[in-house]
Amino acid sequence: MMKEMQARLRLVFGTANQRTFLVPGSGSSAMEMAVLNFVEPGMKVAIFANGHFSNRLTEMAERQRAQVVRLDRPWGEVFGAEEAGAFIERERPHVVGFVQGETSTGAYQAGSAITQAAHRVDALVIGDCVTSLGAMPVELDRNGIDIAYSCAQKGLSCPAGLSPISINERAWERLAKRAEPTWSWYLDARLVAKYFEPAHVYHHTPATALYHAMYEGLLMVEEEGLEARWERHRRAGAQLVSGLTQLGFEPLVSKPENRLWHLATVKPPAGLDEAALRQRLLERHNIDVATGLGQLAGKILRIGVMGPLATEERVGYLLGAIKQEMQ
Repeated sequence: MMKEMQARLRLVFGTANQRTFLVPGSGSSAMEMAVLNFVEPGMKVAIFANGHFSNRLTEMAERQRAQVVRLDRPWGEVFGAEEAGAFIERERPHVVGFVQGETSTGAYQAGSAITQAAHRVDALVIGDCVTSLGAMPVELDRNGIDIAYSCAQKGLSCPAGLSPISINERAWERLAKRAEPTWSWYLDARLVAKYFEPAHVYHHTPATALYHAMYEGLLMVEEEGLEARWERHRRAGAQLVSGLTQLGFEPLVSKPENRLWHLATVKPPAGLDEAALRQRLLERHNIDVATGLGQLAGKILRIGVMGPLATEERVGYLLGAIKQEMQ
């Protein structure tokens, strides 16, 4: 099962990376594995900051006693190749971190705009694919992302608690040269990788039910076809944004090409109490809609249409419920 899951994860990640495996814990545990294994004290780490989870990357790097430099953009915006290149060329970091699918804003950041510049200065690139994996293209190898991680419960539609990570050979060679072991034994990537490789050296007790759920979830992705799955999420997301716009909501991410397909972030119409609307949706329709995170708390709605929710019928039901509760 572990071998088959690794093969299917490589397909979803869009990579040939041998070190593609599952980290015990939520997406934040995989994020921490990426940071603590590849960021050492004193290293310069460049963060492309445009949302809540780039802030989390920043905090984790700072806890590693790294020298963190940031390029900030307003939440909901993304970075272009020219500004990314100028920032990286000026700072010349050891490691670069960015969020491909920003859960707090619904923005999708193209990886190649950042990775090409990073590799010119020999920096490793960490990409947060927590929201994007399984619902839209990630394509690690094509984008040049060295270390990428995700979670189970979003695009893969599995129970939370196991988190995929993928590490390419370039990054693995860098890890092998670390002067000191990581401070965390549990999230030591070299130890966890041995658990997934023959002879499967014991590392931790697996949550067996979660492994079975991940196995089935990845099998469902394979049976549907990855590109067909992407297209289903794209259509559902477009239907949702179109319907919300007609109801007077305004997309936070202005350009369609910069939006996550399966996570709509919208500003409510003037005079609409978003908290009251969310409460009515929950009480009267059993629909749970999230509010904003951080500086966007109380200002936007975050509506996910992932996995089985990404169908014309279910998006239509959601839009009908919102329209009813706005009257």
